[in-house]
Amino acid sequence: MEREGKKYEEYAYVLDDLPHGRPGTSRPSYHARGIIQIIGETFFTLLEAEPQKDATFTIRERIYVGKAGRTKVAHILGRIAYGELTSQAKAELPSVIETIIRSDEKRFIDFFNRSQPVTPRMHAMELVPGIGKKLMWQILDQREKQPFSGFDDLQKRVNLTDPARLLARRVLKELSEEEKYLIFTRPM
Repeated sequence: MEREGKKYEEYAYVLDDLPHGRPGTSRPSYHARGIIQIIGETFFTLLEAEPQKDATFTIRERIYVGKAGRTKVAHILGRIAYGELTSQAKAELPSVIETIIRSDEKRFIDFFNRSQPVTPRMHAMELVPGIGKKLMWQILDQREKQPFSGFDDLQKRVNLTDPARLLARRVLKELSEEEKYLIFTRPM
């Protein structure tokens, strides 16, 4: 969702539930109800939120975090960097990212159907771990003949192992490292 030029997450997945707040945090300790660390499903935004009173969470649970009508989140405390995630949240992140990608297959297969070069010598597909020049040319050749209908179609027509997992690795790389080109995430 976009408001006044800013982009907000509507739904997010719980990465960690910290009933007593984050240890060693510089955030004020008045958050007696604790915090949850979450990742948005649209922009892969890493966030911390204060739960509603008596709200309970399960790890990997999909929750509504939009502006109006939240039932489990009192308010969003703000964006956080990868380094601020707990060990638990970092451990859950790869599989949650993959879940997000698999649950919105059309959006992510469109990346393979529509991606363009980012420089005269490098295509956006080459930024995905496991895709080099040879595989990129196979993908471009096949999408020219007919757009890919899904991950299975892509795997059958191009010898590409588990596209969702490869895309998840790229998203994780964008979140955890200093990347020059961001395909799926936003700058911090």
